[in-house]
Amino acid sequence: MKIRHLELPSGTTDGIPLLIDANLSTEQAVAVFELIDDLREQIVRHYAPQIQEYYRRNRVTNGHSTNAEQDGEPF
Repeated sequence: MKIRHLELPSGTTDGIPLLIDANLSTEQAVAVFELIDDLREQIVRHYAPQIQEYYRRNRVTNGHSTNAEQDGEPF
């Protein structure tokens, strides 16, 4: 079975594929979506300053630093 590469928000292009059953009920899909949303919220609540600093330091657009980085402002 050939698995095509997906364009993921993280930019990850290689690794172990995660297959999701195409026959999930709407209720099951909503439950998974809500679980992931809750997980994201808890991570942001705990790590928001570190995450913001990480993105501030590592954000690059088309090979150039963003204006916010050049101005010394975080956003």
